[in-house]
Amino acid sequence: MKKAILDVIKKYETIIIHRHVRPDPDAYGSQMGLAAVLEGNFPDKLVYCVGEGEPSLDFLGKVDAIEDSVYEGALVIVCDTANTERIDDARYTLGKELVKVDHHPNDDAYGDYSWVDMGASSCSEMITAFVEAFPKELTLNEKAARLLYAGIVGDTGRFLFPNTTPKTLRYAADLVVFPFDRTEIFTKMYETPLNAVKLSGYILQNFQMAANGAAHIYINRALLEQFDVTARDAAQLVNRIDSVIGIKAWILFIEDGAIIRARLRSKGPVINGLAKEYRGGGHPLASGATLESESEIPEMVAKLEALCN
Repeated sequence: MKKAILDVIKKYETIIIHRHVRPDPDAYGSQMGLAAVLEGNFPDKLVYCVGEGEPSLDFLGKVDAIEDSVYEGALVIVCDTANTERIDDARYTLGKELVKVDHHPNDDAYGDYSWVDMGASSCSEMITAFVEAFPKELTLNEKAARLLYAGIVGDTGRFLFPNTTPKTLRYAADLVVFPFDRTEIFTKMYETPLNAVKLSGYILQNFQMAANGAAHIYINRALLEQFDVTARDAAQLVNRIDSVIGIKAWILFIEDGAIIRARLRSKGPVINGLAKEYRGGGHPLASGATLESESEIPEMVAKLEALCN
C-alpha cells in the first residue's frame, strides 16, 4: 500500500492533508511532518494542512486557511483518524481521491487508499516508515524530522508506553540525527499551567480506586471553573494516576458543555471495546468515549471494574 500511496501522491499537483479533531502532537506531527516531506521532495506541488488550530501546539506549526475551490482536482490525505466522524474539516470529501493513513483499529475503512498499521506506535512513526521505504525517491529534512519526532514522543509518552517497540526506537534514532532542539520539544509538550497543576493535585487526592485496580474520577463544570481550566486542559491530566501501585485501568470523566468526555487508560485490560459502547474507540490500552449524561458514569465504571476482574 505504501507504493500505491507514493504513486498517487506523484499524480497530483495539489495535496491537502487533514487529521482528527482536538489534535494531539501525533495528529500535528503526522499531518505537518508529511507536508514537510512532500514540500521537500516535490517543491512544485501545493501542499496544505487544514483543520481547526490548537494554540497549545502552535510551537509545532500552524494550519492553512484555504478556499473550497482548492479541493477541486486535489488529493486529500487524512492522518491519524480512525473514523470519518473525527476528521477535522468536513471538506475532506471535496477532493478527487482520498487516502487514509492511520494506526488505530480499522473500524471505518474509508478512503480510496487505506494504509492502517495497528502495530505502529503512532501515525508519525508510519510517516517515517513511509519515507524510509523509498530511499531513492524520498528523503527526510530537519523540519519533517522535528515534527515526526514530536508525534512519536507524544503517542509513546516519551517512550514509556508499551506501544514503544524496537522499530519505534530505530525510527526515532533516525530522526534525531537532524539538529532540531529536542529539549524545546519536551519542554513545550509537557509544561503545565499552574492552575492545571493544582487540578492534578485534586485528582490525586480524590480519585477512587476499587480493590481490583479499576479507578476513576469525574471533573464536572464546577471544578473546571474552580481551577480555571478548560476541558482540554483537564484531559491532559489523564495519566496523573498511572504510577499508583495496583492500578490496572482508569477513566477520567470531564464535563464538556452538554456532554461528558471519558478518557480511558489501561496497564493490561483491553478497554477500547468499552469505549465503543459509549460512542468512542481507540487503542486497546488508550481510548476515548462520549457520554450523554452523568447517569452513564456509574454503569461505565462498573463495566471497567468487570474488565479488571
